[in-house]
Amino acid sequence: MGNRNALHQQKFGYLLLVFFIASCGIKKKTTYSTTPRERTVSVAPTKEDSSTRTPRSEKISSLSPADHIINTALTFSGTRYKWGGTTKKGMDCSGLLYVSFGEHDVQLPRVSHAMAEEGKRVRVNKVEKGDLLFFKTKKRGKRINHVGMVVSIKNDEIKFIHASTSRGVIVSSLREGFWNNAFIKATRVL
Repeated sequence: MGNRNALHQQKFGYLLLVFFIASCGIKKKTTYSTTPRERTVSVAPTKEDSSTRTPRSEKISSLSPADHIINTALTFSGTRYKWGGTTKKGMDCSGLLYVSFGEHDVQLPRVSHAMAEEGKRVRVNKVEKGDLLFFKTKKRGKRINHVGMVVSIKNDEIKFIHASTSRGVIVSSLREGFWNNAFIKATRVL
């Protein structure tokens, strides 16, 4: 009986050793960061700004109010989506614009459907940087439920910043099928 017990202990020891060795080689190294990744994106100065040889600090101060608001919004790039959120820990689409405009003393309502009632309606082919784009993203939804802000217009492509439920704060194109189909209207609040 003693040999049998010793044999079981020896087999158990070998199995434990094999399991330990095998498990050490399987685990993939994973690193975690407690700080969000910094992204440095900004609005480029206009052509007249870049043609003059003035110090950078003067160029920055000559940016339009829309450029300043866009730069503020872009500091949130990569922030995860959080319904009702208004911080770098998480934000929703209207929270992004509420905070970005608010930091420059432009007060907007907190929710997208109320924002859609502000400002002057603009035809999509006349939008400018800083204009708001409104969407209905739910098939059965009866009111506007998503908002973004125009950050650039190049070769008739309108790019806008918004907080996507799946990807967080990102810049998208109005040419993308989903956003093009969901688009309702544009307004100018500046």
